[in-house]
Amino acid sequence: MKTNYVLIDYENVHVKSLALLKGEYFQVRVFLGPKNTKLPVELVLAMQEFGNRAEYIVLETSGQNALDFHIAYYLGVLATVDPTGFFHIISKDTGFDPLIQHLKMRKIFSARSASIEEMPCFNKVAASTVGPNKASGEEKFNQPATRTSIEDMIKTAVNDLIKRKAAKPRTPRTLRSTIHAKCGKEVSIADIDAVYEALVKCGYVKVNEEKVTYALPTTQLA
Repeated sequence: MKTNYVLIDYENVHVKSLALLKGEYFQVRVFLGPKNTKLPVELVLAMQEFGNRAEYIVLETSGQNALDFHIAYYLGVLATVDPTGFFHIISKDTGFDPLIQHLKMRKIFSARSASIEEMPCFNKVAASTVGPNKASGEEKFNQPATRTSIEDMIKTAVNDLIKRKAAKPRTPRTLRSTIHAKCGKEVSIADIDAVYEALVKCGYVKVNEEKVTYALPTTQLA
């Protein structure tokens, strides 16, 4: 499973929760400018729980695009150390997009997302469960509402698996059945498959042929 490096441009996106990133395959870097002196308690506590998988990078002096250059530098360092990783920049600044495109051309997995919830491992899974609403010949997706629903079911499934301790499902089939029972029998098979795929992509679940093992957070997702 690839390590997912999440580089957060805190000057641009004031992230509060890291609940979706508690899988052991996520590493977090929060980039702070000189004026970012007050952080939400939830974020601080979450960073402490991550231990050596999380780090603050603080700029000592301000300057135009200074934080952006720091993010680009650290991404380059990380990509050199782990070229097989997946590198996420969390920022609404589209100025990162040419860098992302350059990395992709060099076969380095990377993406810019406006929030943690919109990272590819969460956003694409949710989008795939929404039927097309064709208007003027274009397919449109009501992603925000459905994405929230999928996120809630991911948290529900993860928290249920944590509670089960040694009594977790050991095959993909029984895991899907367990997720369906916990999230509600009224939930569509497509949504259950989306939750299952998200658990695998996030590193919470590992599948080897017909055997399932787990790498779950030590505490429940909020």
